[in-house]
Amino acid sequence: QVQLVESGGGLVQAGGSLRLSCAASGRTFNTFTISWFRQAPGKEREFVAAHTWRAGSTYYAYYADSVKGRFSISRDNAKNTVYLQMSSLKPEDTAVYYCAADSSYSRRWEEYDYWGQGTQVTVSS
Repeated sequence: QVQLVESGGGLVQAGGSLRLSCAASGRTFNTFTISWFRQAPGKEREFVAAHTWRAGSTYYAYYADSVKGRFSISRDNAKNTVYLQMSSLKPEDTAVYYCAADSSYSRRWEEYDYWGQGTQVTVSS
């Protein structure tokens, strides 16, 4: 069982930055894929970024095209936490951001077994 708690959302002006945190419980955290999804009002939940473990203790990061070069995902295993650093924010980044965990990597939200409660990010123009 994995429990996830997001924090760090808020209101920011366009061009600004925010860092989201996803704190996880569970002894298998180190080998889980932790991903961020977002959902804007009236829109489907969409993939943002993923941090996934590969054999040999190597981690890989994946990003949606819409955030590549602006967002960065990282992990601190000592704190069981994954971060999403968001820079050059745009009004279209406004959404509820969720972190999700699963034993394997996917960009489809339906594939994830564990979810946090979400944190609101609002970018004003």
